[in-house]
Amino acid sequence: MKTVLLGLCTLSLLSACKEKKNMEWVCTTMEQQWQRQDPGKIIIVTGAKVDAEVAVHQPLQRIDGFGACFNELGWTSLSGLRPADRDAVFSELFKPGTGANLTVCRMPVGANDFSRDWYSYNETDGDFEMKHFSIANDRETLVPFIKAAREYNPGLKLWASPWSPPTWMKDNKHYACQPLDTSFFENIGQNGIKPEQVRREGVNMFIQQDAYFKAYSLYFSKFIEAYRGEGIPIFMVMPQNEFNSCQPFPSCTWLASGLNEFVGKYLGPKMHDLGVEVLFGTMERPNPALVDTLLSDPESSKYIKGVGFQWAGKKAIASIHQRYPNLTLYQTEQECGDGKNDWQGAEYSWELMKHYLNNGTNVYDYWNIALEEGGLSRWGWRQNSLVTVNKKEQTYQYTYEYYLLKHASHYVTPGARLLPVTGTFADLLAFQNPDGNYVLIMYNTASTEMKRVIKVGDQSFSVILPPKSFNTIKL
Repeated sequence: MKTVLLGLCTLSLLSACKEKKNMEWVCTTMEQQWQRQDPGKIIIVTGAKVDAEVAVHQPLQRIDGFGACFNELGWTSLSGLRPADRDAVFSELFKPGTGANLTVCRMPVGANDFSRDWYSYNETDGDFEMKHFSIANDRETLVPFIKAAREYNPGLKLWASPWSPPTWMKDNKHYACQPLDTSFFENIGQNGIKPEQVRREGVNMFIQQDAYFKAYSLYFSKFIEAYRGEGIPIFMVMPQNEFNSCQPFPSCTWLASGLNEFVGKYLGPKMHDLGVEVLFGTMERPNPALVDTLLSDPESSKYIKGVGFQWAGKKAIASIHQRYPNLTLYQTEQECGDGKNDWQGAEYSWELMKHYLNNGTNVYDYWNIALEEGGLSRWGWRQNSLVTVNKKEQTYQYTYEYYLLKHASHYVTPGARLLPVTGTFADLLAFQNPDGNYVLIMYNTASTEMKRVIKVGDQSFSVILPPKSFNTIKL
């Protein structure tokens, strides 16, 4: 009789996902990644104390997708692989239904901190008509990088942001804002900035004049059109990456008031004419007032379709979501790690993922897609990536953070809704996909097995999570 009852209970749970074959459970530990588990070990229980309850009838924000950033050093690292291996990586990252299912990705407009070197699309001083605009540099790196991804997912959505305008549009005439600090960055030389060119946070480095605003909005338009000419549509732009951060690599500080002027009168109308959306940010400071400046402005707010947050901006996202509950929110750049790509980095990434998604995020973007082992940037900063490449051996490896992202992006499809979770077990994210299936992502922080009882709707089940493991269960 006991066996019969267990069978009936299992069928009852499976009725929620229509067919038994639809139930899945995958697990990742330090020793073994993406290991499929036996769904038969997910046991229906009644009367047991519940560790977490998923409120299936109270859906929260829509999930539009997951992604990462196309950087030049990502392409140069993957170019060191054999063609078949490189194709396998792109299939795993982008092919729908195969691996990570990345759907919404980012790219730089000109150089960023993971470019081969400094460049912009027009360094001809005073060329306000953009007669010398060219994406020739990108045709060597970013264009083939993005095209390789789009071969596996032609519907891949792409948004873009500059780290620095052309140098002649800045008051210091330099791509950077600060000299290299060799106590943090590895000593690979200096960036050539002179003392009189050094700037600080809280100033407009972009020249605040009509002719420069017009030229820069034309620069954005030329960028959109040039990429369309390559068969690469870009659906959204952001005016400036980390507009408060004065960096030793490509960067440009703005006041929120300066960006308000640029977006409301220049960039917004230009992008509207091209059918391109504007995302404000990236917000890397814990100050919601920096966002309010534009969202409360009648001109800028007409064009802003969302706001992007990263780094310390995570402390501002909750306030913005509460006050603008219908605003689309992006986690624009997951914090980058230290190049070690270790388990501790994945654990921290899990905390970031929970924070952003639980505070209204619609799109979650990782940072570097691929780097050579050690993750060294052109300016001496070591960072993590989804894929690491040993160019000498022509080998590659998916990192722990890749598998964590895949635990979400493989199963949570665009249009899914985040579901509220209550209870004592906080290491749980729950979603419902458009097809009705539920997706539960859980982390066992303990070094021993952990039994958890989860209530989904009107049914509860128990599951034993392996030690130190990320788990995704699809019901």
